[in-house]
Amino acid sequence: MITELRLIDFKNFADETLRMGPFTVIVGANASGKSNVRDALRFLHGIGRGYGLADIIGGKYGAGGEVQWEPIRGTASEIVRFGTSWFALLVKMKLPGRSEKKQRKAVYGIRIGGDEQRPGTFRVMRERLSVGQRTIYTSHPPSPDPIRDQDDDTHLLLRMAKTETQRKYGHRIAVRPDQPALTQIREHRNVVRLHKDWAGQVTEALANMRFLDLSPDRMRRPAFPGQTILGDGGENLPTVLKEICEDPKRREALIEWTRELTPMDVQDFGFPTDTITGRVQLAFREANGRIVSAWSASDGTLRFLAMLAALLGANPARFYVFEEIDNGIHPSRVRLLLDLIEGQTAKGWTQVVTTTHSPDLLSMIGGRTFRSTSVICRRPDTEDAVVRPIADLPDAGRLRESQGLGRLHTSGWMEDAILFDAGGEEGGDA
Repeated sequence: MITELRLIDFKNFADETLRMGPFTVIVGANASGKSNVRDALRFLHGIGRGYGLADIIGGKYGAGGEVQWEPIRGTASEIVRFGTSWFALLVKMKLPGRSEKKQRKAVYGIRIGGDEQRPGTFRVMRERLSVGQRTIYTSHPPSPDPIRDQDDDTHLLLRMAKTETQRKYGHRIAVRPDQPALTQIREHRNVVRLHKDWAGQVTEALANMRFLDLSPDRMRRPAFPGQTILGDGGENLPTVLKEICEDPKRREALIEWTRELTPMDVQDFGFPTDTITGRVQLAFREANGRIVSAWSASDGTLRFLAMLAALLGANPARFYVFEEIDNGIHPSRVRLLLDLIEGQTAKGWTQVVTTTHSPDLLSMIGGRTFRSTSVICRRPDTEDAVVRPIADLPDAGRLRESQGLGRLHTSGWMEDAILFDAGGEEGGDA
């Protein structure tokens, strides 16, 4: 599980940290920076997929021009905060163990800046990975290291952790600066297996992310048989649901959740196959025998089904990012959606991050989710954004009990509390 994300000079964040839990909720006004957090997570996901910096930032395309990876939003120069020449991301996570006590804490950090040798491109300036109390590798070894830190303009030089057979220092290796070292050292001959395994676990954690931006039009389309992974826009919804329904217990759970979350009295699902194209379609059978196709279902119903498919499927991702998870959802159903997500994430296998503008959703979140809910706001005198856990704001716990988070959100109290606190700190420093 990712527990913290620190953003330094990334887009409109000077140096802010997002605290994360099993279910993380982010609130804030439009253009405050919520989507920039998503971009930072996508950047880390691109690292996990083994891409180079040019592909992560500018997009990756197949031989036929098809998009394999969408570029980070904005121009390449806008990924760095205005007036700066580099940015850094640092992520803290817990790596799985045989029990919770045997989980290992890992910290991965990377600094990216412009490449002076190739104007207009980026290179890795610094990178570091630690697991537990041990630094697995670092590009700038701590003193007293008799070897100069970086004396090669064409490579990123790393110092690996010392092994039992090495008296003083670990191996010093060189990797390409146009791709994060995390995904290069696994193939390096001078890296021991244990260090490769740790790097592999962190890479796998970053790779196992999904960014769902659900489109009702895509969810209505028939799917080819055998497609059991939900697309980022909701593609393949019919075949993913069909795979779930092949297990009687999961089928019953899916039907029950659908009845609870939608006004439809669904008794079963149907998956008719088009006789000409062979594609699988989605249909609902209601209690009165009426058959309703996906083309007639509401946008909100399809969004519910897609989230159910993502969370209840046979191979759910370890990390999901939803934007505006309550979009198109009737307020009376928000509670049930929260119950589903909080219940699934409490099992410890799936982590969910979402943004929201919904006062109703904020008023209904549980205590554990409250502790991992943050607000993002922009300072009035600058473009910089501030991230603060709502639970850390003055009297937030008491006011949540007496007034509800939804009311505090609509009144602007959260942003006022942050700016007032920041003003007080600045006055104290002066």
